[in-house]
Amino acid sequence: MIGRPVEPRFGVDEPVFLRAIGALLGPPLLAGNRVTTLVNGDGFYPAMLEAIRAAERSITLETYMMLGGDIADRFVEALAERARTGVRVHVTLDWFGSRQFDRARQARMRDAGVELAFYRSPTWGNLRRIDQRTHRKILVVDGRVGFTGGMGIRDVWMGDAQGPGHWRDTAVRVEGPVVAQLQAAFIDNWVETTGTLLYGDEYFPELVPCGQVMAQAFWSSPDEGNYNARVMYHLSIAAARRSIRLANAYFVPDPLMMDTLLAARARGVEVELLVAGPTDIPLTRWAGRLRWGALLAGGVRIFRYDAAVLHAKTMVIDDVWVTVGSANVDRLSLRLLDEVQVNVYDAGVAAEHVAIFEADKLRSTEITVDAWRNRSWYSRLRDRLAGLLDGRM
Repeated sequence: MIGRPVEPRFGVDEPVFLRAIGALLGPPLLAGNRVTTLVNGDGFYPAMLEAIRAAERSITLETYMMLGGDIADRFVEALAERARTGVRVHVTLDWFGSRQFDRARQARMRDAGVELAFYRSPTWGNLRRIDQRTHRKILVVDGRVGFTGGMGIRDVWMGDAQGPGHWRDTAVRVEGPVVAQLQAAFIDNWVETTGTLLYGDEYFPELVPCGQVMAQAFWSSPDEGNYNARVMYHLSIAAARRSIRLANAYFVPDPLMMDTLLAARARGVEVELLVAGPTDIPLTRWAGRLRWGALLAGGVRIFRYDAAVLHAKTMVIDDVWVTVGSANVDRLSLRLLDEVQVNVYDAGVAAEHVAIFEADKLRSTEITVDAWRNRSWYSRLRDRLAGLLDGRM
């Protein structure tokens, strides 16, 4: 695992960066893809359900959180309907994140022929790894269309982040050669959970170029000594030359990440962070806020998203390099959880994400050094205690 700063030796727009990040993360960047950005439940849920309903051969779905509710019922029915027609449907749910996914819905899926598995259900043999969960969000249909992002399957993601009770998230739909890499990420945990290898044309069809975008899908699994999400964040930030726009739901950087971001700012890179205001895990917000002072003093701009619950995990560097997926900038994601990301090298896709980031800033409050320093004694104490509980202060 990276324990020292990555030196800024080249930029994200240089071929050596693309070669290095492909070699270090495993799967190379591949040309010939189409990448569609999907914002909030109104954007990604209809697209995902449309793809499922059009499946002819296979569906693979992995997610951390699938709970009861309207959107879960839509997915259950769509998956079950396809399974009844003979489509091979495989679903991996994290046991902890989806522990409230009720038995009636499980039965509806299994009775229709869906192969449903729970990742790391507690047993005497795996209790020592109980905190190592799958946080991946993957949907692949017929081996030809893939989705990933920060979203789970729960009603809070429905809508368009129109209020505090809704969640703001970003996903991508991909077509082209990169889909096979996303499929491999699903099969990685399917094999661990079921012992069954999925292969053949129904999962890995021949994929011809269908667009102009270079992309890469990679997975991170600390249990295997694979800290790829951490490598990606540090190498990408070290390669920034002009700008970093980082939106992250649970932003609690460790000292090395703090140094990496401050080093980028010190060499003239404009660094902007979009962090959560309302959140489902207040402890991470308080622990993260403890870090704001040093970042603000170093010239980093921080925007607190107030309009809804920010859950996105995206980053745009130098208006050309984009990453979208499930990995947060915190200890859990970068050291304990299984994650998946899609990296994109394309100015057009980057421009879309810059526009989204700028729109989110308009619904945010910029945090100033004075505002941070003048917060109440109660907030100071709470942040300090959260930092101690977080284990890194």
